[in-house]
Amino acid sequence: MLRRMTTTRWAQGALVCLLAVAMLGADSSSRFGKLGHEMVCVCGCGQILLECNHVGCPDSDRMIGELRQQVAGGGSNTAILNWFSAKYGPTVLAAPIRGGFDNAAWIAPAAVFLLATVGTGVLVSMWRKRTRPSTAIAGMPAHPLQDDALRERIRRETEY
Repeated sequence: MLRRMTTTRWAQGALVCLLAVAMLGADSSSRFGKLGHEMVCVCGCGQILLECNHVGCPDSDRMIGELRQQVAGGGSNTAILNWFSAKYGPTVLAAPIRGGFDNAAWIAPAAVFLLATVGTGVLVSMWRKRTRPSTAIAGMPAHPLQDDALRERIRRETEY
């Protein structure tokens, strides 16, 4: 009897876990919100589609309705974003979709920063390695502050 109850409890626990996993992401309103925050309103305000707060905005209501239709149609997130991009242009996307030429938008800033950092390091090392040509004239030190008499004179003239 005890063994049968334990097996039943394990089966119930497994069923609850299976239902929880199956229900994750099943909410279409969370998918709608996620997609709506990945797009920009095309009215020119530059705001996220679901956050466009213009009174009487001519575009946000229409776009939100189209997004609701696309989500209800059951297409994948990428397919919906591609549909909006094809209709309104790539500026409708808040961030580019990864893949194809859009990878350049993700890679280029990091590559430029890395190249600039390396270039700055090379430039600084070249400056440090560069030696000054010796312009010492007979009787004159190569560097003015190497003359002890001159140092002493500077010290006397700058003290209180």
